[in-house]
Amino acid sequence: MNALRLAEALISRASVTPQDGGCQALLAERLQRAGFHCETLVCGPEDFRVTNLWALRRGARPGPTLAFAGHTDVVPTGPLDQWRSDPFAPTHRDGHLYGRGAADMKTSIAAMVVAVEEFVQQHAAHAGAIAFLLTSDEEGPSVDGTVRLVELVQSRGMSLDACIVGEPTSVERLGDMIKNGRRGTLSGRLKVRGVQGHIAYPHLARNPIHEAAPALAELVAMRWDDGNEFFPPTSWQMSNIHAGTGAGNVIPGELEVMFNFRFSNESSADSLKARVHALLDRHRLDYELAWTLGGETFLTPPGTLSRALGQAIESETGVTPTLSTTGGTSDGRFIARICPQVVEFGPLNASIHKIDENVAVDDIERLKNIYRRTLENMLT
Repeated sequence: MNALRLAEALISRASVTPQDGGCQALLAERLQRAGFHCETLVCGPEDFRVTNLWALRRGARPGPTLAFAGHTDVVPTGPLDQWRSDPFAPTHRDGHLYGRGAADMKTSIAAMVVAVEEFVQQHAAHAGAIAFLLTSDEEGPSVDGTVRLVELVQSRGMSLDACIVGEPTSVERLGDMIKNGRRGTLSGRLKVRGVQGHIAYPHLARNPIHEAAPALAELVAMRWDDGNEFFPPTSWQMSNIHAGTGAGNVIPGELEVMFNFRFSNESSADSLKARVHALLDRHRLDYELAWTLGGETFLTPPGTLSRALGQAIESETGVTPTLSTTGGTSDGRFIARICPQVVEFGPLNASIHKIDENVAVDDIERLKNIYRRTLENMLT
């Protein structure tokens, strides 16, 4: 149960973003014993130091470079008194391992490392190369994490052929879903300016809520694209809307709306921005709009990596996985810049970011075996 023991050791290290808590040092020590060259990159400002690990093991003969990627940071615990046990003291109950990061994603990292240890022991002269990209800045702003590792690889004129990100992707049973892409995310903060005044004298004011309402209604009803076989149609959602002074007799001078696109690869960030601006201009609004691009879409069509991983899942669990691009963003969007095949696969995601986060103990060994079988399918 080496993977279980390693998962427990990682969970016991408190590593709330951007802290790593010594996780990567433990992992680097083990990877070095397995023949990896390891480099630690500490990035970011003094008040938000991020720890990153790049590890590489070259095989004895030509072949593809298969990378494993993940994050050692976790989200905050929330109210400690609501946890049944200390979130940083790995605990077993009813066949499950409890602790912050158990599902997202210290179990995946433990399973990856032990899978590689077993594979190297059995296939010391394997083909190609094996790499690791680990960061402590995935749950945070993701500015000095995986993106810095990607820049390091690019600066050395290297690339990756395939990459498995250990995000928790399974839904009902281990192995039932592989993520082979993600939608893009684009956020906007819209300010519509009016003229504040007394509500009894509307002719002396200009109500930004009234002026913006038709445009907002049109944005809600807009069909942005139809999606495709891999992605659902692009969606636009308002998340916050605010205006007014708090008084019931004052017409507000400004309306602020926060919104977000989750977009398919049938649209681009630039095309969506242009359509929104054109609509707002057509409604003759006095506005300013600030954009934040959280991530572009990425997609890995079915190929050698998804086949190798799918075969490994079926051999280990008997489950035939579904390819999906649902959910939020992941660091796969950065890795896709240097790697043509990026997929995500890991344990069940039902408890991630929740109180009493957990993973089934039996799934840890199976997950490790799936990663090892994928290595065998691709590098032997």
